[in-house]
Amino acid sequence: MTKFLKAFVKDEQGATAVEYGLLVALIAVVIIVGVATLGKNLNTTFTDVANTIGG
Repeated sequence: MTKFLKAFVKDEQGATAVEYGLLVALIAVVIIVGVATLGKNLNTTFTDVANTIGG
């Protein structure tokens, strides 16, 4: 039983998977925020252009 516990404590495979999951989640949040901000800015720009040319 002690060999099992020692192996379980030394096994870092699960921790690595969690770290990768958190990293992917953080990257996804950054991309979503960036795309939302870019979309809002583009919408404002196109609205200004449409109003300028009388659309």
